Amino acid sequence: MRAVVLVGGFGTRLRPLTCHRPKQMLPIVHRPMLDHVVGHLVDHGIEDVVLSLGFRADTFAAGYPDSMCAGARLHYAVEPEPLDTAGAIRFAATHAGIGERFLVLNGDVLTDLDITRFVEFHDSRGAEATIALHKVDDPSRYGVVPCDGGGRVLEFVEKPVPGEAPTDLINAGTYVLEPSVLARIDDGRRVSVEREVFPALVRDRSLFALDGETYWIDAGTPETYIRVQLDLTEGLRGEPVPAIAASARVAGGATVRRSVIGPEAVVEAGARVEGAVVLAGATVRADAVVEGSIVGFGAEVAAGAHVGPCSIIGDHQVVAAGARLDGVKQPADCP
Repeated sequence: MRAVVLVGGFGTRLRPLTCHRPKQMLPIVHRPMLDHVVGHLVDHGIEDVVLSLGFRADTFAAGYPDSMCAGARLHYAVEPEPLDTAGAIRFAATHAGIGERFLVLNGDVLTDLDITRFVEFHDSRGAEATIALHKVDDPSRYGVVPCDGGGRVLEFVEKPVPGEAPTDLINAGTYVLEPSVLARIDDGRRVSVEREVFPALVRDRSLFALDGETYWIDAGTPETYIRVQLDLTEGLRGEPVPAIAASARVAGGATVRRSVIGPEAVVEAGARVEGAVVLAGATVRADAVVEGSIVGFGAEVAAGAHVGPCSIIGDHQVVAAGARLDGVKQPADCP
């Protein structure tokens, strides 16, 4: 079985870190996000992966020069123009010559979904397409998927009004598709799988869904990008992984709590880093504080500065000595 991974977005919620790189190439505990996504596929025997690319496609080729990722062979399908979710799926599958049932997943979602069981469920229902589901407290940001007792989808509601969602089960961004689905997607135009393709499958009673009942997180926001890393270091998804890279330098007298410190990063004496991610080569100077924030590659938080919750410091930026930032992006947008 082959898989199409959608990685063509601009990652705007994580700017300025994503000004010049796709978010799937940002590290999740010292490894690119894509490594974690593809590695999960390999764990279920899927070793042929098509990347549906758009923004900065060259970054993936540079990051994986031998076209191998976590044990899977990569194929690159670069959209000539943005084609939305369904258009991207059709383009990638056609480009790679996929003519059989295949898997589709969003490249910014980390999950422990049992893909083997998921495909077996799809087969057992004779489905044309099957969606993995996940239960959330606030479904208004997502597509919600009410089903009957056998898993047949009754309706697909994209981003319902808060408080009016018919269910708390959302589209978790992983699908099994039969090749017949590709014929439902017009060639050469923007087509949304959520707004056009899935509703058409509902009308034909050929769309099913399964609650994954497992770990799931969309790592595309600053808050979730930090949280997924803390989850991994605390063992909420498999064995705990080291939060502080072997080549990082944390001085005696520095305080690091529930944080990830990347390779070659430096935390000086008296500094405090809490609930944060400090990427490779960054420096947190003496008596500085970083909490609930992300410090980009090679950036510097100068002595006595305070970088407060939900801030993002871009690559090679300097937070001035004694400055206080709360909920700030530096720079505010891409240069």
